[in-house]
Amino acid sequence: MTVLRKIILIVLMVGVSGLFGMATAQDIAPSPELPTDLPSELLGELQEEGTLSARVIQLFALVTILSLAPGIAMMVTCLPFMAIVFSFMRQAVGIQQAPPNMMIMGLAVFLTFFVMEPVFNDAWKTGVSPYLDGQITEDQAIERTLTPFRSFMSGRVDPESIATLEETLPGRQNEKGEPSFSLLVTAFMLSEIKHAFQIGFAIFLPFMIIDLVVASILMAVGMMMVPPTVVSLPFKVGFFVLADGWLRITQAILTGYGG
Repeated sequence: MTVLRKIILIVLMVGVSGLFGMATAQDIAPSPELPTDLPSELLGELQEEGTLSARVIQLFALVTILSLAPGIAMMVTCLPFMAIVFSFMRQAVGIQQAPPNMMIMGLAVFLTFFVMEPVFNDAWKTGVSPYLDGQITEDQAIERTLTPFRSFMSGRVDPESIATLEETLPGRQNEKGEPSFSLLVTAFMLSEIKHAFQIGFAIFLPFMIIDLVVASILMAVGMMMVPPTVVSLPFKVGFFVLADGWLRITQAILTGYGG
């Protein structure tokens, strides 16, 4: 099975867990097999109480999962963090449209796959693959699939975020006393946004110094009508290129996740 199909199945499994927690489609009683030999018998079976409604609910749940699962799965990876950092880096240099948004998202997606590949492999080996082989139930598959993601998020989340959310909405813990999956995902997202803004602040500092130096020189020579950003832009781009900024920032990000 290709890597892409594995990731799609993992995304769907995580999406199911994010939407329904540890509850699965087993909560909906399976409808009996509908006979196909006679139309009248088929119609009679469909008119039985609960049969048609159960199928409609199952279909609605499937469509909802297919539409929301990619977004939910994205929130349990490092993609938002990388997208925010790269956006800050582009704004700090001062070039708003280079590289374009599609290229930034593409770079963030591939780096996310590079970072999350061990997590995807663990989720596939322990949860999805045994379930497809019929060795475990749906509940066991969801729990085993979520375990690598839970470990990844627990290593990156701030304890203060979890404590604050638990104080705001108490009772969001599972039987083991650990934060529920929804609570952990929310705290993880807030922590990732916080870390991304911290790195964005550090990225802005050297470019802000260049702007201040250029503005001071223009004031000193009496060129007050010249916008400092226009003059400082070539210097900022040159500084960024000489420092190999994209590679250095990417290296720092990967080192943070690898550590």
